[in-house]
Amino acid sequence: MARITLAQLLVTQLRDMGVERIYGLVGDSLNPVVDAVRTTKGIEWVHVRNEEAAAFAAGAEARLTGRLAVCAGSCGPGNTHLIQGLYDANRDGAPVLAIASHIPSDKIGTGFFQETHPEALFQEASQFCEMVNSGPHGATLLHVAAQTAIAKKGVSVLVLPGDVADQEVPGPLTKHLATDLGAVAPAAGPVDELASMIDAANRVMLFAGAGVRGAREETLRLAEQVHAPIGHAFGGKEWIQYDNPFDVGMSGLLGYGACYEAMHGADLVILLGTDFPYSEFLPSEKGIAVVQIDEDASRLGRRVPLDLAVHGDVALTLQAVLEKITPKKSRRYLDDMLKKHHKALTGVVSAYTRNVERMKPIHPEFVASTLDELADDDAVFTVDTGMCNVWGARYITPNGKRRVFGSFHHGTMANALPQAIGASAAFPGRQVISMSGDGGLGMLMGELLTVRLHDLNTKILVFNNSSLGMVKLEMLVEGIPDYETDHASVDFAAIAEGAGIPSVRITDPKRLKKDLGHALSRKGPVLIDVVTDPDALSMPPKITSQQIRGFATSATKVVLGGGVGKMVDMAAANVRNIPR
Repeated sequence: MARITLAQLLVTQLRDMGVERIYGLVGDSLNPVVDAVRTTKGIEWVHVRNEEAAAFAAGAEARLTGRLAVCAGSCGPGNTHLIQGLYDANRDGAPVLAIASHIPSDKIGTGFFQETHPEALFQEASQFCEMVNSGPHGATLLHVAAQTAIAKKGVSVLVLPGDVADQEVPGPLTKHLATDLGAVAPAAGPVDELASMIDAANRVMLFAGAGVRGAREETLRLAEQVHAPIGHAFGGKEWIQYDNPFDVGMSGLLGYGACYEAMHGADLVILLGTDFPYSEFLPSEKGIAVVQIDEDASRLGRRVPLDLAVHGDVALTLQAVLEKITPKKSRRYLDDMLKKHHKALTGVVSAYTRNVERMKPIHPEFVASTLDELADDDAVFTVDTGMCNVWGARYITPNGKRRVFGSFHHGTMANALPQAIGASAAFPGRQVISMSGDGGLGMLMGELLTVRLHDLNTKILVFNNSSLGMVKLEMLVEGIPDYETDHASVDFAAIAEGAGIPSVRITDPKRLKKDLGHALSRKGPVLIDVVTDPDALSMPPKITSQQIRGFATSATKVVLGGGVGKMVDMAAANVRNIPR
């Protein structure tokens, strides 16, 4: 059998597993892997300016494709830069393999140049993390790492000393990965108990998270059978909100509508595939039974005490339950919640739509609403943490083809642009829009060079308010004067032009639709620098000094005020369709 280096085997194996690219920054102990990519057809190296971006890009690709994605970093600082993006991917359930190259194996433990201990560093940000100690060992661990990332829906890290990567191993070697994993069927007992609880309840409310992906039909059928309003977390919005006659909005600090009221007015709340972390918004009152359904049993009951925990795929569980329940006759609770939802939305819309085309600086709500109108039906939106999360949650209308995601679990700044890089690399013909805050873009601005280098079809929309808006909001509601949140204006369009990226700077709201539409229609990368109002903060109608601390509230449960885009139209339609 021919012999090849471990690095060559690793790259060949990854290609045969379906990996098409590796995101990273070349150099040092990673050179054997990079050279193997150079000589291997069917896989490419995507050069980034910071390994943090490589990890974010790989995570975005994995989210969109559902397949294993790969990033890499050289020894010491090279691979420690990966940590932020790996935390994000691991917490979001994205199957990512990180190759963390290491110093020469005989130097480990000697305080050698750039020595770190990545096998310890990455433990908390991964499902699997091991150091390769020989060529044959690496061939085995590659399969284990890849299969674990897929099976556990998270990150695997291979720590690879440069000298070990150069060792010869027998090859080529092909190992089959199990990628088509079966869904978890619920046990009969919990299904029967849930059916009995539904039949006994007068007011059932459904709260959907990202786990309703693939269970939309079953969720809507259950809502129809028991006349249940459906609320959602941000992660569930893209799968359940559109064309939903039972929609009552979103809960949490970024939420809107009657979701919170519906949840706390029910006598049975069913949490569907959600690990919604803000327990302050979940029901804890006596008289409200709470059921949680999730395919990951470790999530059951960790946010709020449960009256019933059901381990199972959401779709399979609801299919089984639907066969056992008796349809309810009364629509009173559902209709009341639909009316309250419509009232809640229409009550805040006018402030964000009146004379908006004459308001300077431009209202960010107007920007997001116009973007939603002009973007492609299958566009991918990546949203920065902070106020961009608000605009994405409120204004980007899902339709079953669009994707909207950010750093929803890790909550790091600067995620949107590198995630857009991964989305554009994986889907070069698809419109990808980075909804970047000026703070986030400034943090990883070097990735503009990555977009230009690879000529990615990425549209970078900057909400340029010269302020860290969400941080300012946190300070204000804490009763602290905002400090170091506002900074001098930056012309990001000029910076983009210097990097070789076509750009437009928009300061006049009357030109927003025309200039934004033109930029979105261009092929290749474009930066759209929109100067927005720094005082347009989505404040709650009622606040306490304890309301916002790390995206959680502990006293007031009123959601943020602000516009809600096209959602008010759907709410109005749902109210009109209430049987008379």
